Amino acid sequence: MPQNINHKRYPVLDALRGAAIVNMVIYHAIWDLVYLFGFDWKWYQSTAAHLWQQAICCTFIFLSGFCLPFGHKGIKRGLVVFLAGAVVSAVTILFTPESRILFGVLTLIGSSMILISLAKPLLERCPAAAGLGVSFVLFLCTKNISSGYIGFGSWRLWTLPKTWYSGWLTAYLGLPMKVFFSTDYFALMPWLFLFAAGWFFHPIAQKAGWFPILGHSAAKSLEWAGRHSLIIYVLHQPLIYLLLSVLFRR
Repeated sequence: MPQNINHKRYPVLDALRGAAIVNMVIYHAIWDLVYLFGFDWKWYQSTAAHLWQQAICCTFIFLSGFCLPFGHKGIKRGLVVFLAGAVVSAVTILFTPESRILFGVLTLIGSSMILISLAKPLLERCPAAAGLGVSFVLFLCTKNISSGYIGFGSWRLWTLPKTWYSGWLTAYLGLPMKVFFSTDYFALMPWLFLFAAGWFFHPIAQKAGWFPILGHSAAKSLEWAGRHSLIIYVLHQPLIYLLLSVLFRR
């Protein structure tokens, strides 16, 4: 089971997180250009762009779950990340309501850190390989839950009652009401399960002896971005919007 090993930095993990946050900044900059500044870039609505976006968020969330056992005070750390998400939501609602962020990725990661930390005594009873498999299956099966059903792709296992999609709490869980709108929506379902998959993968990697490999130096600039990913995420949207407003005189 995942254990709190030490507080050593692992450059490869920092670099992977840094690569994800850099890609996220680029993706959001293009989003602003297309949806706020009127750039006509049809590729941004393509399957390739969607896969790019999914790769970014999946990497970030899975890594967050994987790294949780490295540190202590998971609940406290989760509260800090959750509050950072609340700040992002408040700023976007006040200054850019047309691109507001409700239940964004920071809210999701903070919530996941708290929930997994609280459930740790129970989760530690589950074999890591089984936990990883179940978590990944649940992630895939609930991927389209916001669209009204449980299943994979177009395969519908269970169509959920419309009355379940009725409020802010259900939107937080993954069941948004019709009037709900967020430009960065990461509900507990399905994303908590991907976070849990990363958490369960941690002891598997440890047992396989992969941690020494993760300790080798990677790309220094990406490592730096990975170590400061939280502050970069909190600041990047207003800075991008300000820069683009100056460049294009909005």
